[in-house]
Amino acid sequence: MSDDRKKDIDDLSGVETTGHEWDGLKELNNPLPRWWVWVFIACCVWSFWYFVAYPAWPVPGGATKGTLGYTQYKELKASQDEILLRQQAYIENFEKSSFDEILKDPALYAFANAGGAAAFKENCAQCHGSGAEGGKAYPNLNDDDWLWGGRVDDIYTTLQHGIRVQNDYDTRQSQMPAFGKDGLLKRKEIEQVVDYVLNLPQDGGAADTEVNTGAGYTIFQENCASCHGADGKGMRDFGAPNLTDKIWLYGGTRAEVFETVYNARAGVMPAWKARLDDNTLRQLAIYVHQLGGGEANEVTPEPVIAPTETDADSNTAPDTPTETPEEIGHEQ
Repeated sequence: MSDDRKKDIDDLSGVETTGHEWDGLKELNNPLPRWWVWVFIACCVWSFWYFVAYPAWPVPGGATKGTLGYTQYKELKASQDEILLRQQAYIENFEKSSFDEILKDPALYAFANAGGAAAFKENCAQCHGSGAEGGKAYPNLNDDDWLWGGRVDDIYTTLQHGIRVQNDYDTRQSQMPAFGKDGLLKRKEIEQVVDYVLNLPQDGGAADTEVNTGAGYTIFQENCASCHGADGKGMRDFGAPNLTDKIWLYGGTRAEVFETVYNARAGVMPAWKARLDDNTLRQLAIYVHQLGGGEANEVTPEPVIAPTETDADSNTAPDTPTETPEEIGHEQ
């Protein structure tokens, strides 16, 4: 088509058309909006600058480094440095404070809970669940059932040394015999003691005379009471669970209890002191303690000193212990 062709002008708009027509519809040759053109040019300039400043162009062995030298590793380190700088405002006081002092200080307590929650999700949730609700063979940390104690100090020790960890003298260690597998009891005797355990009075109820006079009772007293106690309520010194509540780590059906007595159980928890720093372990202990089942530290009252004759003469009263404030966050 020659350049001196006559322009086709739309009758309604008076705008030149491109010459394209579909079913009587003509395409107008309108110019692009000015703002759109400038945005397009700005994007082109920005993209050229990005290609030069950041790693972008593919080259053998990776990509160009970019004039800014940016990497995700540097960005991560900068973010971590910022977090550490913010933590520094609390960490010094946290390190020199006891658990009781931290529980009574709202700022330190909030700081410990925040750090403990993050550490829990990263290291503990895989077994105990994201809400610490536990599962079969993994304890629920929200209730008040503790094998080795639920005070902050107890939880901290458990986190440090783990459970049944080899080559750790201070690990939590308990050993239940495999009464069936090792031939300590006959199958019938195991069935009798299982029946006795399942019929123990629950939650402090009164014992049935018939239950406490049967063969299962005798077998229990001879083989199990040394760890679980004569009443079956457990002993924390041995990590022996309470058999009179409704909480079962491996299941409370007859078949599951039989399996426990026959083959025994030996769950393992890592010793976290080799993997996490002490501040993180202390934060974790406080976080787990406040989940709902933490126990208050026992306070031993100071002895009241009897007044001497000198005190009596001078009408000076001896010092008396003051009441310890309740631990912050213990109540739910």
